[in-house]
Amino acid sequence: MPPEIRRALGLDLAKNPMMLVEMRSGGVFLQAAEAMPVRDIPIETINEWIAEDERGAEAFWEKAGKA
Repeated sequence: MPPEIRRALGLDLAKNPMMLVEMRSGGVFLQAAEAMPVRDIPIETINEWIAEDERGAEAFWEKAGKA
């Protein structure tokens, strides 16, 4: 992201400069991110993420007609 945009949004002053960036409805959504060691994430949470990703992949391939 260009420095002038980071300054305009106040991101240059952020304690944690890591951001999640996501395109939504033709715009950009920024959210502060926090690093966390994988070992500190409960296995149930990881399994939920995997299941969600698999559902998303299935939906993608169904929509693409390649399921």
